[in-house]
Amino acid sequence: MLDLQRLIKHDPLPSQRKFHDSAARFKGFSGPIGSGKSQALCQEAIRLAYLNPTRTGLIGAPTYPMLRDSTLASLTQILEANDLPFDLNKGDNVLTLKDCGSRILLRSVEDFDRLRGTNLAWFGVDELTYTQEGAWLRLEGRLRDPLATRRCGFAVWTPKGFDWVYRKFISHPVEGYAAIQAQPFENTFLLEQVPDFYDRLKASYDENFFRQEVMGDYLNARGGLVYSAFSRDQNVRDVELDPVLQILWTLDFNVEPLCSLVAQKRGDEYRVVDEIVLGRGTTRQICEEFEKRYGMPRGGVVVFGDVNGATTHTSTESTDYGVITKYFRERGTRIEFRVPSSNPSVRDRVGLVNSRLCSAGGDVNLIVSPRCRELIDDFEQVAYQEESTQIDKDKDRKRTHASDALGYLIWQGCARAGTIGERSQRLL
Repeated sequence: MLDLQRLIKHDPLPSQRKFHDSAARFKGFSGPIGSGKSQALCQEAIRLAYLNPTRTGLIGAPTYPMLRDSTLASLTQILEANDLPFDLNKGDNVLTLKDCGSRILLRSVEDFDRLRGTNLAWFGVDELTYTQEGAWLRLEGRLRDPLATRRCGFAVWTPKGFDWVYRKFISHPVEGYAAIQAQPFENTFLLEQVPDFYDRLKASYDENFFRQEVMGDYLNARGGLVYSAFSRDQNVRDVELDPVLQILWTLDFNVEPLCSLVAQKRGDEYRVVDEIVLGRGTTRQICEEFEKRYGMPRGGVVVFGDVNGATTHTSTESTDYGVITKYFRERGTRIEFRVPSSNPSVRDRVGLVNSRLCSAGGDVNLIVSPRCRELIDDFEQVAYQEESTQIDKDKDRKRTHASDALGYLIWQGCARAGTIGERSQRLL
């Protein structure tokens, strides 16, 4: 096999280095404008072309004009600056590296049905958030060159809300996927050239667009986020159950899904260590799942929820809280309920949760385990209806339930007794 090494001028930024060093089969580079995404894409493509001599790779972009004017321009600039000999066949849109014999197909992924055919050793996609998921899946299927030394699919993008790219690479990555998120102000080379780069853009963009395009934040495309104080960086952390602390279990009695959260409190800090979500289940079934995971705690369990859990169901002639009481008492476990006599207003409950996520003074008193995916999705996606203070519960029926359950816990734990009635009042 051809063994050819080339020294390429590239002084990567910290996030670019992490991207290049990642050994993931499918990896992404998420960053704001000015974070060096095009440089990262082209450098990775050249690296893989030399790691897979004589094999074929592909560079794609959402449209041909973007491929020609941006992606290809950056690629050829790097090749020429490093005296790497290449031949560009504009008719076939194929670039060949002469000294290693590798071919790079240059393709628009707009019509991804045309991506069938040749097996690939690697592929890279520019601005993936402007690309349909079907194009990425088609390219995944072509990553099958049996003679490739290093098979890899990669992409770079600017955040564009909670789209398929966010789900695939950030919130719910499967094995083999990894993403590097570049930070604003990281590109010192840019700031040396244009010191007022961020100030100029801040004056030109509205707040949400500035946060997405310039700061690289993932935002709800519709705006009006309910839990605006949430930040993965400050609120998500690995937390485990502390055997010394009391277990707090809070539920939202929705039929589908039935959601509950397991939490603990240390001082002023709430820690949500787990979530139990049943796609379609009964109150008894969620009790069984609780026991399966945590057994019957010696110190008992404190249960939180909304007032509707005390409503008698005609089919069972029992309440949800009644089912929980019976289940735990049959097993000799002490159960305590902290349920309000009437539900707090949504506005007050949400405001209290936001203050725990991050107060106006910068205090963070709510930590969530990364296991709590439904709760984190709620924090990042639940929004208000357009021109309204009403929470949008219709856009995605899975949303709001985990965060509602948390709200009942925080309300009973933090609000003044005078505003919510007797804090430990039993409704059974």
